[in-house]
Amino acid sequence: MERRETVSRRDFLRGGRRNASVHIRPPGIEEASLAACTGCGACVERCPSQIVSLVDRLPVLDFSVGECTFCGACAQHCPEPVFTGAPATSFAHIVAIETSCLPFQRVDCQACRDGCPTGAIRFRPVRGGPFVPELLAEACTGCGACISVCPVGAIAPAPREAEAAYA
Repeated sequence: MERRETVSRRDFLRGGRRNASVHIRPPGIEEASLAACTGCGACVERCPSQIVSLVDRLPVLDFSVGECTFCGACAQHCPEPVFTGAPATSFAHIVAIETSCLPFQRVDCQACRDGCPTGAIRFRPVRGGPFVPELLAEACTGCGACISVCPVGAIAPAPREAEAAYA
């Protein structure tokens, strides 16, 4: 029997699929150092934002739960040489604001702006409608604060190289 891949209705209508195999690691982890990870969970236990979890016994971040504050607690309490990178103050990604964002649907919302600790999301006026979001890529640290507060899940991590602020 043929095995079918499940695609959500949202991804189908968008014309694409989300790549579930892409995981965002805690700051300071380089892919080469993941081999040293034993999956002990010390990073999960010590994260004050509780956004670190283990997937296949390796640490990943879940921005739907909260933001990374770059506190370094995960690195400080890791008993293995997993956090070999320099202490980070930003990620290699930024965020993209999708067209499902409420202001693009003519509903006023500025939750992402209010949640952004660096002021990377601003709202510009639009004639006859609510203010719409605009991302200042140079100010975005990729911390995920805007992702967890979005009521419709319209914000997602995107490669920093992407110039477009909207997916």
